[in-house]
Amino acid sequence: MKRISTGSPFEATMGYSRAVVKGPWCFVSGVTGYDYATMAMPEDIAAQARNCFATIRWALAEGGFEMGDIVRVQYTVTDAALVEALVPTLGEALGDIRPAATMVIAGLIRPEMKVEIEVTAFKG
Repeated sequence: MKRISTGSPFEATMGYSRAVVKGPWCFVSGVTGYDYATMAMPEDIAAQARNCFATIRWALAEGGFEMGDIVRVQYTVTDAALVEALVPTLGEALGDIRPAATMVIAGLIRPEMKVEIEVTAFKG
């Protein structure tokens, strides 16, 4: 088993890994829209989602996976009114991959967070 970390303070404080690779599987924890280089959070949900996918792409690569290996995705969005602005970014990132997907409308742990994206990838 391989654990992958961005070095984010959230990972150490909450006791989790950004991703875990177990055999042909890679489980990427829920990712919010922070730019981990600056720890800045954009206001726009589409920009947050692009940051999510950048972190996901990085975590997958660290584990020897790529975006095309994603088989499942879960989106948590804080407000149904934001979904329309989010959808084009989801299509850009996953439109050709088309994993099984779930979208939940729920609160997140910080008010600036508008979307959280979690993926599972399989290689084999």
